[in-house]
Amino acid sequence: MPAIERALISVSDKRGLVDFARGLARRGVALISTGGTAKALAAAGLTVTPVEEVTGFPEMMDGRVKTLHPKIHGGLLAVRDNPSHLAAMKAHGIKPIDLLVVNLYPFEATTAKADCTFEVAIENIDIGGPAMLRSAAKNHRDVVVVVDPADYAVVLDELSRDGEVQEETRRRLARKVFAHTSRYDGLIADYLGAATHADPFPEQLTLRFERLATLRYGENPHQSAAVYVEPGYAAPCVARGKVLQGKAMSYNNYQDANSALELVRELPACSCAIIKHNNPCGAATGATLAEAYAKACACDPLSAFGGVVAVNQALDAPTAAAIAEVFTEVIIAPAFEPAAVELFAKKKNLRLLDVGPLGTTASPGLDSKRIVGGLLLQDRDLARLDEDALKVVTKRLPTDDEMAALRFAWVICKHVKSNAIILSRADRTVGIGAGQMSRVDSTRIAAQKAQEATQGCALASDAFFPFRDGIDEAAKAGASCIIQPGGSIRDAEVIEAANEHGMAMVFTGVRHFRH
Repeated sequence: MPAIERALISVSDKRGLVDFARGLARRGVALISTGGTAKALAAAGLTVTPVEEVTGFPEMMDGRVKTLHPKIHGGLLAVRDNPSHLAAMKAHGIKPIDLLVVNLYPFEATTAKADCTFEVAIENIDIGGPAMLRSAAKNHRDVVVVVDPADYAVVLDELSRDGEVQEETRRRLARKVFAHTSRYDGLIADYLGAATHADPFPEQLTLRFERLATLRYGENPHQSAAVYVEPGYAAPCVARGKVLQGKAMSYNNYQDANSALELVRELPACSCAIIKHNNPCGAATGATLAEAYAKACACDPLSAFGGVVAVNQALDAPTAAAIAEVFTEVIIAPAFEPAAVELFAKKKNLRLLDVGPLGTTASPGLDSKRIVGGLLLQDRDLARLDEDALKVVTKRLPTDDEMAALRFAWVICKHVKSNAIILSRADRTVGIGAGQMSRVDSTRIAAQKAQEATQGCALASDAFFPFRDGIDEAAKAGASCIIQPGGSIRDAEVIEAANEHGMAMVFTGVRHFRH
């Protein structure tokens, strides 16, 4: 590997800069720098050559042009064992640059500010930095390139130990550069798209996520997996939750925890949801969290075993004691009271996930789902029940108690895999039928799984009933009222069936398929 004799340093993020530069200077590395970086190094007592002394041109156009010059890019791109490259360097007075340390104008941080104008955003698009980074990364066999201050220690350590930076490290750093510049360009493209009111579904899609952890395996032991976080996403979410105790989260844990959190955040205060295999097996609200958990668990205690529990307020000791009686994989809460944490400490494998305050609404955004060879993208389903759009279509109106149960059932239904049927009281689910190919089968399963009498329950369906047989089955299950989107060509037949059974039925006009 070539020795490092000259380094060009130009950074916006100055964490660790001076210490790193001092480490290089102690090894006799000549330092070249620009603007504010050169001033910071000189102020620290280091000898620095301004970039204009290398290029023979002053920095100009408010700093837009300073490193875009053959004496910079020639020094970065020249292949050291290529005779014609060496001859060109000699003929044009170009000296090699062996180490490049650059990070870019803070475009993301700048545009995140509420008062950022379009003009300020444009001025924070770095041009020379990405150009130098790409040059050095392309030629990483001869040039060490550092974009992240976290890598300063690695470079200094290898120089101190081996006198050079190893090929494997050079390649890793180069890969990091291209990932960094790709993300940077994507941020700019997204900003410009939003600023010009472009189509929210662009012709070319750039996804940017950062790996949080490599997981033990995926859905099954023969599948490998990892979890990534979305940069800049600040709303409460399981991806950024703090694991207070227990084993590392698994792939399936993350999926179930996400489903549990998204459901419980839509429920009234002091509510609990229990998820198993990405479907609710119980949800309830109560005067206390312990009461809410007991009701949720009672809906389907067999399925609650080995499930994921989410609550929407700080988890207290009485609730913790109740949950501790049932084998549980993960507990999600906006906070955990110290007494609850102490109680759970006896269960070493139980994961406690603190996601922080939930707020009143979920953050908008896009959902994605991979298909082989492609990707599906859609708005998140954040639709809430629109009271003004509700339409009672039967002869009988729902009572106030029935309407309260219908509202509760509709919230749960949105989070159950299609075809979804919910049997519910105003404060708890009674039976849940999920993921069946027939809506009639889902209705039967909901009734079969119920652990209490279903007479007088409310029933929610995520989509319309295509035939009256679903209404007949609902009547057998004991449902007294139904909430569903409506919109079938046989709505009249379905309404007539409800009237025959003396049911009240409400149309929402909104479907909540969940595949």
